[in-house]
Amino acid sequence: MYNLDQGVPVERHTEMSLRTFCNSVLLSLGATEEEAKITADGLVTASLWWHPGQGQGLEKLFRYKRRILNGGIIPATTMVWLKDKQSIALLDAQKGLGYVSANRAMEKAVEKAKESGISMVGVCHSNHFGIAGYHAKYAADQGMIGIAMTNAGAEMAPWGSVTPILGTNPWGISIPRPDGKDPIVLDMALTQSGKGMMRWLRRQGSPMPRSWALTEEGSATEDPEAADTGVLLPMGDYKGYGLSLITDILTGVLTGSLFGSRVFQDDTNFDVAHTLIAINIESFMDKAIFNTRLERLLSEVLDAPPLDSNLPVQLPGQAEQARALRRKKEGIPIDKQTINGLQALATELNIPFLLKKVK
Repeated sequence: MYNLDQGVPVERHTEMSLRTFCNSVLLSLGATEEEAKITADGLVTASLWWHPGQGQGLEKLFRYKRRILNGGIIPATTMVWLKDKQSIALLDAQKGLGYVSANRAMEKAVEKAKESGISMVGVCHSNHFGIAGYHAKYAADQGMIGIAMTNAGAEMAPWGSVTPILGTNPWGISIPRPDGKDPIVLDMALTQSGKGMMRWLRRQGSPMPRSWALTEEGSATEDPEAADTGVLLPMGDYKGYGLSLITDILTGVLTGSLFGSRVFQDDTNFDVAHTLIAINIESFMDKAIFNTRLERLLSEVLDAPPLDSNLPVQLPGQAEQARALRRKKEGIPIDKQTINGLQALATELNIPFLLKKVK
């Protein structure tokens, strides 16, 4: 079993200082205050939930800076509603920040679902939208079931090939729970892992599971370096490939954005698509009845005897939300390589380096 917590030095910094720094970077690059707040919240949430090697935290600022400067992301752009009907809508993000376009789409989906019962909102001509569970959880925080998905750059081959055509194409699904309990948050890519985690293991000098990726020649390997130019393997073998294909249809094909091997390949025009769905529970049954039925099911799941008494059964998102609570107190880990890059970024943008280390 691989160990992600050894071999790569990290520092812990306060949540508030990370939020302040993210805001400063984004504002200096031309984002509006609203855009900076939404995007910073997404990046910090990723840092609270996930391991640094998953590459969704503050390290995304480097890519956002490069793409804003080369025109791939246009901050403060005017996003346009191309369609706005009773239960569906389509937003043209106009190459704006992906966290922002997805946030606006889920807001719209929630509002429509209050009347229509269920709403689906597509986004075209967008950018990297961050963690899918972040957008799904927005709906759950409003008392609805949320579903979020996006297409992504070609890193997965169709089952039986070694030519990358499809992306990790992640899903987020979130279910609200009663009495102030954390919602269920399923957040998953449709590959076994991502290249960010592979590169983390490479920096550690550690092998990776052979189920993660193939070399360019199509050979299974435990060497992250050998697999870096190869293809990622889908979760569940051919089933993950099928889910990734369907996701690209429900996002890229359906909204009019790029799809397949074309999306995410031009750094000045990612042309990503997202699909956000909100489901109003009250349209199906009284919320109190739903809550009772849901908690009965979850009790059965959580009471299932674990194989290892030290590893009790958990719900999707439970580990991430518990990790977030710890990190709010103990500080958020950022690896030293990223810290050095953020310091250089602050110097380049002529803004204060505001990260506050937890001792």
